[in-house]
Amino acid sequence: MRLTEEQVLELFHTVTGRQLRQWVRRGWIMPSQGQAGPLFDEVDIARIRLVCELRNDMNVNDDAVPIILALLDQLYRLRGELRSIADALRDQPDEIRQEIGRAFSVIVTRHR
Repeated sequence: MRLTEEQVLELFHTVTGRQLRQWVRRGWIMPSQGQAGPLFDEVDIARIRLVCELRNDMNVNDDAVPIILALLDQLYRLRGELRSIADALRDQPDEIRQEIGRAFSVIVTRHR
């Protein structure tokens, strides 16, 4: 699903076209470029919703928004990497998985 700017503004009544374009310029939202203008996908829509919640519901100022977005991006990236590691571990023989589990327990205990 790809939405035009006009369609996005119909979804978010509290966002103006000027605000949306400003968020894109600031890099908070990164739509793809279509022939007639920007096209917003599901990730963009989720980020717009998040920016609205941060600014309107939580009163987060504009200086803090990119910091929060960057931290969330890191979190999602790390979750993806952990999922990949878990998939790789699942493909290993039981003996190797158990050894890694023991080593992991030692490391976690050490860092508490």
